[in-house]
Amino acid sequence: MNIATWTPGIVLLALLGIVPAHADESRPGKGLSEIPDPELNLMRGRYTVGGNTVAWFGVTMVSQWQTAGGQSAQSALKLGMDFSHGGSTPRISFAPSVSVTAADAPLPVTPGRSVDSSGLQNVAGLSQSIQVAGDGNLASNATQLTVRDGTAPTPTGEGVNLASVHQGGVSALAQLEGNTAKVQLQIEGVGAVQQWIRNGSVGQSIALGSDGQSVTNRLQIDLVRQSMANNVPLNQNVAQAMTLVRGVGMGPGQ
Repeated sequence: MNIATWTPGIVLLALLGIVPAHADESRPGKGLSEIPDPELNLMRGRYTVGGNTVAWFGVTMVSQWQTAGGQSAQSALKLGMDFSHGGSTPRISFAPSVSVTAADAPLPVTPGRSVDSSGLQNVAGLSQSIQVAGDGNLASNATQLTVRDGTAPTPTGEGVNLASVHQGGVSALAQLEGNTAKVQLQIEGVGAVQQWIRNGSVGQSIALGSDGQSVTNRLQIDLVRQSMANNVPLNQNVAQAMTLVRGVGMGPGQ
């Protein structure tokens, strides 16, 4: 079993679950003070530097499975969050797709084998897991993050939150539900493949209990930034906020 976890300090977790910083309102402001590391860790990723702001946050997930008997299955989705129109609530677009081909041979029967990945549901940050109980299997998880400057892409696929298919013991699912987007492939008695993005967690999981299976998970995250100079309302809000916080702080007077 190979499990790796880490917590990214960029915009990922900020968009998945923003934890507001707190302030002690029992004392009046007395200048400026340094933010302690524990509190800064909660704020990390909420802001960008260099005069840029987030215009678009997009996620593409593709899971593919080729069985030893020649059957193939795929589950994919594209999720987009468009922040370019201002306001705190982005425009959400979602496009799911699934497919399962007919089997050339019956599904394998592998009694006595089992894998358990239930503990991954409690992992925060980014997790990647591959669990294999069999021989001749190929399995891979790949994640890529792209950050670029530009404009938000045209959203597609609005209004469709679920795609699923079940054929011959093989099921494929792509779903957006609440604050969770996920893709899943499952073969009865053989294993399961998943990718997800939810509040505080991004993950890829492969669990196989058979032989000769070929599985891949691919996760692409795109972050598009735009110059604050092109966002006049945002500039005005920032200027107003800077005026309001003058003299605010909890440190000794200057």
